[in-house]
Amino acid sequence: MKYEVLHLLKENSETFLSGQLISEKLGVSRTSIWKYIKSLKEEGYMIDSSSKKGYRLIVSPDALTFEEIKKYLNTKYIGKKIIHFESINSTNDKAKELAEQGADDGTIIISEEQVGGKGRLGRLWCSPKYKGIWLSIILRPNINPMKAPEITQIAAAAMIESLKEFDINAKVKWPNDIIIEGKKVCGILTEMSGELNRVNYVIVGIGINANLDKGDFSKDLLDKATSLKIEINSNVDRKALVGTLLNKFEYLYKEFQEKGKIGFSIKICKDNSAVIGKNIKIIKNTDESYAKALDLDEGGGLIVQYEDGSVEKLISGEVSIRGLNKYI
Repeated sequence: MKYEVLHLLKENSETFLSGQLISEKLGVSRTSIWKYIKSLKEEGYMIDSSSKKGYRLIVSPDALTFEEIKKYLNTKYIGKKIIHFESINSTNDKAKELAEQGADDGTIIISEEQVGGKGRLGRLWCSPKYKGIWLSIILRPNINPMKAPEITQIAAAAMIESLKEFDINAKVKWPNDIIIEGKKVCGILTEMSGELNRVNYVIVGIGINANLDKGDFSKDLLDKATSLKIEINSNVDRKALVGTLLNKFEYLYKEFQEKGKIGFSIKICKDNSAVIGKNIKIIKNTDESYAKALDLDEGGGLIVQYEDGSVEKLISGEVSIRGLNKYI
């Protein structure tokens, strides 16, 4: 009911709405309306209150709630339910918990802060409050479990296309990093629960360094990580970026659902690759080798050629890659 009050205020932001009018429209008491207004103010909504005129919404907070994001969404089901947290250990962990409890396909878990954010191979992820975008998508695809890693390429392509809408050019560092000027700005973590021939659910975690400042990064990360704000020298509209990302993801994911292919996503990842055509370092556990990245196959595997001339397809869950002398 609180957000129905908010919806009315947003629809009539140019004028005051009396408590009596809101009460009649929603069928609740004026005392309840006052409590909802108080709660909205505590969430950061600036609402002008007048005993004679009523209530008028002045400013909405920079919060990643469904009510704030929905005007940017044109999806059929991705993001139609957004579960928002002020602070959470990890959006992926919460998404897995809710998926086990039966959360719907396309449900989004989003938090203003993660205190235990993580990336691939258990690496920690810096997730300060109100500065980044930390979200997870719950998916229930009817696919062979071996194809689940392909969803990472869909997310990477969606991120590249979304940033273009903001006039930001980025590259994909295979398999799951988005980089600008050689530094990581976004990471993708895809996790699956399944059986031998059946997927129960897939969680796609996406962490975006949106409006972080240099001081938000530890010194050892400054040569590897950056933010959109640092790169373009201005804040990014987080709400608009989330909406755009979910729109792009659903569009690209549709090909995967209907045809079992990710051709559109692979083309985007190829055209915006940070590694194809470059010499790279390949890290498998503690072993390192050197090769040239040649191409992506139709499933998102990285084709590389080693110094001895042999060619191999790398699978994303098996390895990490780096540039020869830097991150990429």
